[in-house]
Amino acid sequence: MSKCPVMTTSAGVPVADNENSLSAGPRGPLLMEDYQLFERMAHFNRERVPERVVHAKGAGAYGQFEVTGDISRFTRAHLFSAIGNRCDLFLRFSHVAGEQGYADTVRDPRGFAIKFYTEEGNWDLVGNNTPVFFIRDPLKFQDFIHSQKRRPDTGLRDNTMQWDWWSLSPESLHQVTILFSDRGIPASYRNMNGYGSHTFSVWNDQGERYWVKWHLKTMQGIKTLRAEDAARIAGEDPDFHRRDLHAAIARGEFPRWQVQIQIMPEKDAETYGIHPFDLTKVWPHKDYPPQEVGILTLNRNPENFFAEVEQAAFEPGNLPPGLGVSPDKVLQARLLSYADTHRYRIGINYATLPVNQPHCPVHNYHRDGHMRFDGNSGGAVNYEPNSFSGPVEAPEYRAPPLKISGDADRYDHRQGNEDYQQAGDLFRLMNADQKAQLIGNIVGAMREVPKSIQLRQIGHFMKADSAYGKGVAEGLDIGMDEIAL
Repeated sequence: MSKCPVMTTSAGVPVADNENSLSAGPRGPLLMEDYQLFERMAHFNRERVPERVVHAKGAGAYGQFEVTGDISRFTRAHLFSAIGNRCDLFLRFSHVAGEQGYADTVRDPRGFAIKFYTEEGNWDLVGNNTPVFFIRDPLKFQDFIHSQKRRPDTGLRDNTMQWDWWSLSPESLHQVTILFSDRGIPASYRNMNGYGSHTFSVWNDQGERYWVKWHLKTMQGIKTLRAEDAARIAGEDPDFHRRDLHAAIARGEFPRWQVQIQIMPEKDAETYGIHPFDLTKVWPHKDYPPQEVGILTLNRNPENFFAEVEQAAFEPGNLPPGLGVSPDKVLQARLLSYADTHRYRIGINYATLPVNQPHCPVHNYHRDGHMRFDGNSGGAVNYEPNSFSGPVEAPEYRAPPLKISGDADRYDHRQGNEDYQQAGDLFRLMNADQKAQLIGNIVGAMREVPKSIQLRQIGHFMKADSAYGKGVAEGLDIGMDEIAL
C-alpha cells in the first residue's frame, strides 16, 4: 500500500490514471470528456501570469443534502453508500439570457446549479428548471445565445431574433413550449423544480454502468406568475426572486427539494425508442419511474454576495467516483467550456476560492498563476511521476470502459430525430387555462415578428398539435390557408 497521498483534480476528485488520455480505442482520437486532460492543459496554459456571458444574474444559498433512498447497488459514490449520509452544498439560481440588471420575473429559463461538498471531492450538478433545452448539438449554442441576447446594431433585445432562430431550429420546440407555458415564470426560486437535464451516468464496484436523469422537485409546491403579474413585479421590484430567497432563509423558512433519479440500464440505450442522450427529450416516467434519493435543504444565506454567489464556479466535470457523464453531445462540450469560462472570468485559481474549495484534501501539481494565495504547495515537488512521495494515481477509482463505434464525421443531428411528439404530448397534458396561457404568451411575444417567421413557427406548432398551431394562428389573425406545413 502506497504511503503517498492520492492525486486529485482541483475539486478533490481522485485521479485513477495520470499516464494515459481517454481515447476512442487505443489508436483513436481523444475524447472531449477527458476532463482531467483539459483541466491540466488549461491550467498549465495560464500558469504565467468579467460578468458571466450566460447565467449572469442570480442568487445563492448554502444547505445540506441527506440521502433518504438506497441506490448503493447502482453507484460506488460514498455519498450514496448508506441512507442517512449527508453533505454540505451551495446552490446558485440564475437567469440564462439576462444580464446583471435583469428583472427577476422576465420570461427566461432559470439555472439550478448545485455544488455538493462530498468527502470524495465536489460533485457539481449544473442544470436548469426545465428537463430539456433548446439544442442537441453544442455547435449551435453560441448562435442560440446570440439570438436571445441583444442586437449588435441597437443593443436592444429583439423578439424577431429569437423567433427567427427558433423557427429555423425545430429541435427547440419542446423547450419553447415549456418556456411560454404557465411554468415559464416561477413565482420564486423556492417554487420551481430543478433538473440535471442531461443524461448522466452512475457506476458501481462491479463495473456496471447505468444512465440516469436527475430531478429536484420543490417541496414548497409549484407556483408561477402570469405574464401581467410578472411585468408589474418587474417594475416594482426587479430583484424580487433574490429578495424572496434571502428573506425566507433569514426567517427560518428553509426551502427543500426532493432529489429523484431515473435509472436506465446501459444496454437499454441501444434499443430504447427515444434517443437517450438527446437534450431536447425526456424519458417518460412510465418507462423509467423516478425514485427518491434524498432531500436537499437550503438553510444559510451567504455573508458576502460577491465572494460567495458571484465567485461560485460550477462545472459538470466535477464527478466523484461512481458518478459520470454520457455521450450527450451538449454535456460533452460543457465539460470543457464551463471550466474554461471560469478560468477566463475569475482566474486560473478559481477552485481555491473558499466557496469552490472541496471539503476534502486536494493533492495535485497545479502551480502559480494569478492570485495564488494558498501557499502554492510550498517546496513540494511539482511534477509526476517523481521519487519524492508526491501525489500518485489511484487505479481503484477507474470508471468502467464505454463501448463506442462509428466513423468520425459531422453527423446531421436532425436526421433520424423527431422534434414534435414530446412538445405535442406536453400541450395535450395541459388543461384549458394552461393552454390559453401558453398560446397567449406566444402570441404576445410574436405579434411584432415578421409574418414570414410567424408562418414558419406556426408550422412547427401545427406539427406538434393542430390545436396548438391553430390557437397561435388565430391569435395572430393568420388564416390556416397561409400556413405551409
